[in-house]
Amino acid sequence: MKSWFLISILFLSIFMNAQNNFEIKNARKVVIPFKFINNLIFIPMTVNGVELTFLLDTGVAENTIFSLENKEMTLPSMEKMKFSGLGGNASIEGFKSDRNIAKIGNHIVNNSLMLYIILDEDFNISPHVGIPVNGILGYHFFKDYPIIIDYSSKKITVFKDQQLFLKKVQKFDELPISIEKSKPYIDIEVEMTNEKKTSKLLIDLGNSDAIWLFPTLIKDFVYNRPNIEDFLGRGFNGDIYGKRSRIHNFYLGGFKFEKPLTAMPDEYSIQHLNLVKDRKGSLGGDIMRRFTVAFDYQNEKLYLRKNRNYDDPFHFNMSGLDFKQDGLQWEKDYLTFRTLNEKSTAGNGELYNSNLQYKFILKPLFSIAGVRKDSPAYKAGLKKDDKLIVINGRKTADMTLNKIMEMMKSEEGKTISMTIDRKGVELKFSFTLEDPIPYQE
Repeated sequence: MKSWFLISILFLSIFMNAQNNFEIKNARKVVIPFKFINNLIFIPMTVNGVELTFLLDTGVAENTIFSLENKEMTLPSMEKMKFSGLGGNASIEGFKSDRNIAKIGNHIVNNSLMLYIILDEDFNISPHVGIPVNGILGYHFFKDYPIIIDYSSKKITVFKDQQLFLKKVQKFDELPISIEKSKPYIDIEVEMTNEKKTSKLLIDLGNSDAIWLFPTLIKDFVYNRPNIEDFLGRGFNGDIYGKRSRIHNFYLGGFKFEKPLTAMPDEYSIQHLNLVKDRKGSLGGDIMRRFTVAFDYQNEKLYLRKNRNYDDPFHFNMSGLDFKQDGLQWEKDYLTFRTLNEKSTAGNGELYNSNLQYKFILKPLFSIAGVRKDSPAYKAGLKKDDKLIVINGRKTADMTLNKIMEMMKSEEGKTISMTIDRKGVELKFSFTLEDPIPYQE
């Protein structure tokens, strides 16, 4: 089950604005630090003078705002419109705002940023990420300049100097991509069991999974066993459901991945998705994070170089729990100070007084957002909306959402103990992590 609520947002019918360009000023290249949470990239950007945080996503054509986190911002030229994409419903309403001013760092500026505003509160993904997230930055960030994403150092470099970029990627593997409807696509080889089949996938940095495949679009598709029914995330049109399993092998150029986790949304969830010709699925963040990645949209090239994450196993959330952050609360943080007793003498005979002081600090609150049926947590009796207090002896107020998710993926056979608050009653539970979809030949 995903900790990430909004796996992918895909616009269907949006007009491009030729003036909607990011420009690099007074620099050959610009380095942007980013936060990396659950295989997703978050970067800072100022819009109309307000500092915001955006998910960086190659899987969307346009830029969106869905939350301002109590910040005030003026948005010019508002116009009503509808969005459609993954999920079961037909569309949701929102607004388009043109002529916004955006800045990334000191050297990247867009003086005519077009934004799409989503009013549905369900699209505030902050509780499911653990940090305030205000929107999504898509195609326009990538289209004019080549970009290198270094997942190890958590830095993005945007190049105004093409020759400098080409020098940096000399030792990378170069792969062709196609830019269609403002999104990047690549042909890969999928080996479900023992036969390779070429498949066209969207490169989707807004998808935290490794691979998505669309069974209804793949001839003679047969689900590998074992597989499980699962909640896969949320798109513009509602919740996305389907199956999860593992496939035998996956080939990306000269790179091979064994037994990767694969999500397969059901037909109902993709019925409103306007797919490009021959698309069979998506390539997500759990694959891309294993490389230093370079995009050159103008020349339709992808460059890859292995990083230290390349051989990481494909871990699954074995608990069956989905979590969210419910905000912050003030807690006392006790501090003990030792002061020298005035009557004591220096040397080995020193005596101290202990003074207990405390201060109030903000700490996060977490709860269970969902429980997968028949999972270890489900069988133990945990329920949606249970509030987390302690996991394996550690107060969750001292943890991050990302850390909690990492614990649920840590190792099969590990025991997880939890203390929770259920409607004012403190309860204790224990279960053992179990991989429900180990690959079987």
